[in-house]
Amino acid sequence: MKNFRESIVTLITETSANLPGDVRSLIAKALKEEDPASQAGLCMSTIALNIDMAVDNVSPICQDTGMPTFFIHTPRGADQLQMKEDIKAAIAEASISGKLRPNAVDAFSGKNSGNNLGDHFPVIHFEPWEKSEIEVKLILKGGGCENKNIQYSLPMEIPGLGSAARDIDGVRKCMLHAVYQAQGQGCSPGFIGVGIGGDRTSGFELAKKQLFRPVDDRNPDSELDALEQEILQKANTMEIGPMGFGGNTTLLGCKIGKSHRVPASFYVSVAYNCWAYRRLGVLIDSETGAIREWQYRAPDDIKRMATSEGIPLTGKEVVLQAPLTEEAVRNLKVGDMVLISGAMHTGRDAFHHYIMHHDLPEGLDVTGGILFHCGPVVLKNSDGSYRVTAAGPTTSSREEPYQADVIKKLGLRAIIGKGGMGPKTLKGLEEHGAVYLNAIGGAAQYYARCITKVTGVDFLEEMGVPEAMWHLEVNAFPAIVTMDAHGNSLHSKIDEDSFQQLSTFAGEAH
Repeated sequence: MKNFRESIVTLITETSANLPGDVRSLIAKALKEEDPASQAGLCMSTIALNIDMAVDNVSPICQDTGMPTFFIHTPRGADQLQMKEDIKAAIAEASISGKLRPNAVDAFSGKNSGNNLGDHFPVIHFEPWEKSEIEVKLILKGGGCENKNIQYSLPMEIPGLGSAARDIDGVRKCMLHAVYQAQGQGCSPGFIGVGIGGDRTSGFELAKKQLFRPVDDRNPDSELDALEQEILQKANTMEIGPMGFGGNTTLLGCKIGKSHRVPASFYVSVAYNCWAYRRLGVLIDSETGAIREWQYRAPDDIKRMATSEGIPLTGKEVVLQAPLTEEAVRNLKVGDMVLISGAMHTGRDAFHHYIMHHDLPEGLDVTGGILFHCGPVVLKNSDGSYRVTAAGPTTSSREEPYQADVIKKLGLRAIIGKGGMGPKTLKGLEEHGAVYLNAIGGAAQYYARCITKVTGVDFLEEMGVPEAMWHLEVNAFPAIVTMDAHGNSLHSKIDEDSFQQLSTFAGEAH
């Protein structure tokens, strides 16, 4: 199969840059459901534009391309060993060209392999079938939504919903809670795949396989079909909304599968996927390795998503020039839209752990600075400089143990991320005169356009591209104040309101 490797490179590129048609149709519908002037509406308009930009630039829709996961059906006699080697070579090629962000790090040291290859990385599942062609399906599921996967072992008590037994009502409670707990950290509006039964491992695999179902199909099991429709309806009454800002659309799709289990175990496994629902499939000629047919595409696919050039400006936006003053920050309040220009620095998990025990490199002063929770896709130019091709926020909650201390130590005035942070950070913002700004998760092309220059980088060799501290110049970078310097948090409010709504489902009879 001389063309197999090239076909896999094409599949990776398209999956990373071009959302499938069934997903586009639901996002287009969600865009119409939100008030264009609301925070949710601004979020959806940015998402729509970002989708178009990713196709135009042939670059990742979201900078976090996750752990590439393949599900492959092969005919009798297929050389799976050679296919695996070709897939690895295709992964490495796509990583070098910036279609994938290098994500494979050693479990303990965090050392990045630089090419998305490592122990059990990528994930490749082979299954035989009777057909003569090869089917390859790929899903790129970012870490933010992967971290919101959740597994329940019934019977148990579900927060807000009470006792969940080993029956369909218990499963219903698990699914509703799974949507609630994702909030904006999973980049809502999202999708869930659910596996009922199996063991701890096969249950999650079954859940992830449900994400390969077309979003407009109907479950052949009438009981599960009714449950899918019910969960969709109820989830969208929680008003978690896009990015957890509140709004009408929280969940876009719900797919359920079930498998036999042992009597001692009853698992409900939920795979949460963000709006950047990157999964495609191809049928490949088993003789030549060439692509014969694409899956999840149709002649009437929506080609363009955006209805505007991005976030419509109202004139009420607060223009910030970095580095920031304490006065400028304390004048901000929850709900303000800001446009940032000037210096910005990235810092994620490895950086926060490091800076708790060490100082910044000599000569680097970020007093009054902005720290962006971001692991960008960065390519090196021929002259040795760097350019950012995809950059969006990562889930901030992972930095909660460190953030207040890091703000104090470095003299930071603003943190940019997604999904919000907890009470320790909120107290630190108030005490030190800083603010948390929520950027639109997954909008990697939109924000890359706001980055005008890479001015330097620290810790690249030690931490790898995603975790390094990149120093950027930005222009008119938009974000929304969701935690201010006065003890107010939009995230806490949405969480409390949606939990109240969740609790109303507890007493419903079924």
